[in-house]
Amino acid sequence: MIVAANAVLPPTAKRRPISWGNPLTYALALAVAAVSITPVVYVIVGGFRTTPQIVADPAGLPDPWVWDNYSRVLTQSDFWRQVFNSAVVSLGTTIGVVVLGVCAAFVLARYTFRGREVLYTFFTLGLLFPAGAAILPLYLMLRDLNLINSYYAVILPQVAFALPLTIVILRPFLTAIPRELEDAAAIDGTGRLGFLWRILLPLSRPALVTVGILAFVTSWNAFLLPLLVLGDASLHTLPLGVQNFSSQYTSDTAGILAFTSLAMLPALIFFTFAEKQIVGGLQGAVKG
Repeated sequence: MIVAANAVLPPTAKRRPISWGNPLTYALALAVAAVSITPVVYVIVGGFRTTPQIVADPAGLPDPWVWDNYSRVLTQSDFWRQVFNSAVVSLGTTIGVVVLGVCAAFVLARYTFRGREVLYTFFTLGLLFPAGAAILPLYLMLRDLNLINSYYAVILPQVAFALPLTIVILRPFLTAIPRELEDAAAIDGTGRLGFLWRILLPLSRPALVTVGILAFVTSWNAFLLPLLVLGDASLHTLPLGVQNFSSQYTSDTAGILAFTSLAMLPALIFFTFAEKQIVGGLQGAVKG
């Protein structure tokens, strides 16, 4: 009787879970990787060619390999001065973003007060505000503050525009830490700042690395803001150096590719060595 009843009932349709190991997924991933990596490889390899080689065969390989382009860039004092300027601006931006972002995210995650969610929403709305739309009023404000042609003219706005994303990433990590740990730390005599320094920050290391790398790379590659506020050539960063080099050596395509390769090398190194930390930090932010 039971068998007959079961035979009458229609079979339930089961959805097959998506398999991320099928060949189509791998083919799509390889296609995306090729689109992303090919321009970078072309620029780096192009620096080992001569301009006549590039003109004769734009997609060819170096034959022979030429090292003069890179050595010529590395022996220029302007290049190393621009590297120093980029390092100062990027490190200053990264430190400001991490310190201020942790402070703001800690308050929004561990304190309960009226208007907390409204304040968090206000920070989140900052993600929708394009930095390019504020360039003109930002320039006028920096001019009135006498900050034009200084590192602060680049660092302070970059910190401000990076804070929304930083808070969005850090807050879920700080919120996910169990309250029991905070209570136990309070029993041991640890204050809120001690709890933040000794427990929250070590446990939130993936998120801290993520926001730090994103802030550093974004600042390193920034072009529009330094172009407007750094009129002094001695303060130019590497993106401006690439523009200056391209304008000065218009016909030296191979040299321009070599300069561009060296300018983007630190960002590539940071992403390569911190890839897992970045993925972990973004996953934690999504789960939160």
